[in-house]
Amino acid sequence: MHGGIAREWKPLSAKAASKIHESAIISPGARIGKDVEIGPFTFIGPNVEIGDRTVIGSHALVTGWTTIGEDCQIFSFASVGEASQDMKSCGEKSYVRIGDRTKIRECTTIHRATGEGQETRIGNDCLLMATVHIAHNCLVGNHVIMSNAAMLAGHVVVEDNAVIGGMTGVHQFVKIGRNAMVGGMSRLVQDVVPYTIVNGQPAQVYGLNNVGITRAGIPIESRRALKKAYKLLYRSGLTLAKAITVIEQEVETCTEVDHFLRFLRDAERGICRSHRDTDKE
Repeated sequence: MHGGIAREWKPLSAKAASKIHESAIISPGARIGKDVEIGPFTFIGPNVEIGDRTVIGSHALVTGWTTIGEDCQIFSFASVGEASQDMKSCGEKSYVRIGDRTKIRECTTIHRATGEGQETRIGNDCLLMATVHIAHNCLVGNHVIMSNAAMLAGHVVVEDNAVIGGMTGVHQFVKIGRNAMVGGMSRLVQDVVPYTIVNGQPAQVYGLNNVGITRAGIPIESRRALKKAYKLLYRSGLTLAKAITVIEQEVETCTEVDHFLRFLRDAERGICRSHRDTDKE
C-alpha cells in the first residue's frame, strides 16, 4: 500500500477542475491528486485524500478520514469512510486507507474503524464487486477479489490473493489465508487455512486451491510441500497441535509452508474442518 509515502498535494487547477462535474460537492480541505475524475452528485468530505488518476463515478460518497490511492475506480453509489455500525463507535478519529489500482463497484460500503487512531485497510489491486460490505477494522490484503454481496464483519483479516465468492458472510475476527478460495454463499465462522478451498454453511475444506496457487507462480517444489502439509493437517487424524509439530519435522521448509504453519499457530478461532470429517459424524 501507499501508506507512509509523502505526496505533494496542490490546489485544483482549472484544467483539473474540468474533470470534476459541476454538481459534485468537494469539501474544503479535501486533497485531490492530479487527473482525478469525479462524477455528478458525488460528495467528497473535508478529510479525504484522493490519489492521482483515480476515477469516482456519480452519486458516490467518500467521507471520514479516508485515503484513496492512485489509479483507483469507485463506481456509482459506493460509500467509503462512513462511521462504523459498531455500537462501541462514538465518533472517534479513525481511518480508511485504500491502496492503488483497487476497484470498488456499485453500492459497496466500506466503514472506517472503531477506536481512536485505528484503521480499516484495503490493499493494492483489489476488486470489490457490487454491494460488497467491509466493516470496521478489517484488514484486506493485495489482489483480493470479493464477489457480489460478500460481507466482512468487523476485524476480519483477508490475506493476499484470496477470492471470496458472492453472498458469503464472514464472522467477526475470522482470518482468511493467502491464496484461499471461498465458495459462494458460504458462512465462515472459523479461520480459512491458506492455499485451501472452502465452501458451505458452515464452510468446510475441500482441498488445496491447486489452480490458484499454480496461477500465483508458486514453484512446483513448494506446491508439493504444501500438498504434504495439507494431508498431514486434514487426512492424518492428528490434532491441530500435533499436526503442526509433525509438519515442522517432516515437511521441507519453504516460504509457503512457513506461512502455512504461522497461520495455524495464530488461528485463535480454530480452523475450518475438512468435509470428510463432518461426513463421518
